[in-house]
Amino acid sequence: MFTGIVAAVGHIDRVEPAPGGVRLHIATGGLDMADVALGDSIAVNGVCLTVVAFDAVHFEAEVSQASLDVVAGFAAGAAVNLEKALRLSDRLGGHLMSGHVDGTGSVTAFDAAGDNRRLEVEAPAAIARYVARKGSITIDGVSLTVNAVAGCRFEVNLIPHTLGATTLQHLKPGARVNLEADLLARYIERLHDAGSTETGR
Repeated sequence: MFTGIVAAVGHIDRVEPAPGGVRLHIATGGLDMADVALGDSIAVNGVCLTVVAFDAVHFEAEVSQASLDVVAGFAAGAAVNLEKALRLSDRLGGHLMSGHVDGTGSVTAFDAAGDNRRLEVEAPAAIARYVARKGSITIDGVSLTVNAVAGCRFEVNLIPHTLGATTLQHLKPGARVNLEADLLARYIERLHDAGSTETGR
């Protein structure tokens, strides 16, 4: 599990073919690797990846083709948001996220709003159904609060700190971003569906 509070911005040094997918070599930027062990999970642009090799300033992870088919941002040279897995003693500053990206959305607007930025994203209908005003959404691994929803489009506000501490500052209209819907929305839907089945509705 993760919180969506980005710890560092790294970049993908190189991408190598691997059985069933690719192997990423990632420079960790300022991410503290002192407590990382083989098999640990690190979210890369919101995607939970398993560490298969590492040193003080790099780690490697393998990504299956199934994951590559539904995520964006894994090209060589790309900057990536990094977060180590949540520990039970950590503060939950964002919201609970699994690192299992639901799919990608498209940036439709990225406008200045004083010192902030208004980011508008169009999500696939299958994801948009879980997006609610004042609810949580994960964009490229960043926990954000939804300010407005209109159909399949939603808006979030990015403050200067978030812009400076993540890759979101580089977004432009047309860019693809990784989206993970709030886990609570999925559980509520499942409970509702189960209740309807039990009552014969």
